[in-house]
Amino acid sequence: MNQATADYIRNHADDDVRQLALRGTRDQEVDLVFALDQIAGRQAARRKLPSWAAIDGMTYPPHLSMEQCSSEQTARYKAGIIRGGNRLVDLTGGFGVDFSFMARGFAEAVYVERQEGLCDIASANFQLLGLEQAQVVCGDGTFFLRDMKPADVIYLDPARRDLHGGRTYALSDCTPDVLALRDLLLEKADRVLLKLSPMLDWRKAVSDVGEQYVREVHIVSVGNECKELLLLLQRGEGFQLVCVNDDCVFRVGAQVEDQPQEYCDDNKTYRYLYEPNASIMKAGCFAQVGRRFGVRQIAANSHLFVSVDMVSNFPGRLFQIDAVTSMNKRELKESLQGISQANITVRNFPLSVADLRKRLKLSEGGSVYIFATTLASGDRVLFICHKVV
Repeated sequence: MNQATADYIRNHADDDVRQLALRGTRDQEVDLVFALDQIAGRQAARRKLPSWAAIDGMTYPPHLSMEQCSSEQTARYKAGIIRGGNRLVDLTGGFGVDFSFMARGFAEAVYVERQEGLCDIASANFQLLGLEQAQVVCGDGTFFLRDMKPADVIYLDPARRDLHGGRTYALSDCTPDVLALRDLLLEKADRVLLKLSPMLDWRKAVSDVGEQYVREVHIVSVGNECKELLLLLQRGEGFQLVCVNDDCVFRVGAQVEDQPQEYCDDNKTYRYLYEPNASIMKAGCFAQVGRRFGVRQIAANSHLFVSVDMVSNFPGRLFQIDAVTSMNKRELKESLQGISQANITVRNFPLSVADLRKRLKLSEGGSVYIFATTLASGDRVLFICHKVV
């Protein structure tokens, strides 16, 4: 990078990249495409990779690679799963975020990536990060796997886009095909960590890979949004499902049950309502949640819980119930008296949020929360609440 380009990046570090692109530059020595990638990349890193953004001289890739890379929070979490060892091999290096955090726990760490440009970026960044044990290999991870020496851990983040740039979700459609490589992966490493699309059904993913090989499933959410589905493969026995949302961790062993044996009976007696976080919703371990926290599920498909006494450590949002009403016009009028706006959620309910909001004549927002759902009896009800946690 020449001095003119470096000056341009520094002088426009906080500017709108789209406006910069439209404006262009008269300085022929400025590599504008590269400069805009660096400005956009560092702006994204301030939010996504704060420890990287704090280091001068870090190089950022084009938008797509920056968009697809892990956040610092999820990369640190993966490093905690594998816990270090002698040798790590990342067969799908990409921008190198996951590798950089996992590599710190290993005496030797190998980054493999097909794209030469990403390899150059990774080599420069790893030096700035002090990863002296990192080895960068530019090549196909599948070919590298066949001849590589054994490792403690192999990490893969299969590409989830086809040749036309469209998204793919099935394991067999991703690149590399981890199903075809499974036996070789487990032959070459004691543990294999797979990062999969959060859109996948984790049960199907486990079934596709082989239940006898999957020791742990981690569903990772940040800010109550599912970001990653992680499978830890290892020969042996035992299984654990881990639901993570920021600092909240809920672990389930052995069988994962969808539904409890019984549901709430008289909904009028309950004082608190609970909405599980996104990872638990994705996992579907509702029976275990009910038993662990002493709360009752409203109905089979409502995925909401209630209790008489407050459970402050519930893994999700907690609300105090102010009223419960049927859809009867008179009941609605009495229960909604004085309420002009509300945050509305529908679960297992025949109306959409927009339709229900129109019917109730309520604007969006405010401190009132309304959960529209169906009881185990089949009755449609609204829980009118205010947020506790």
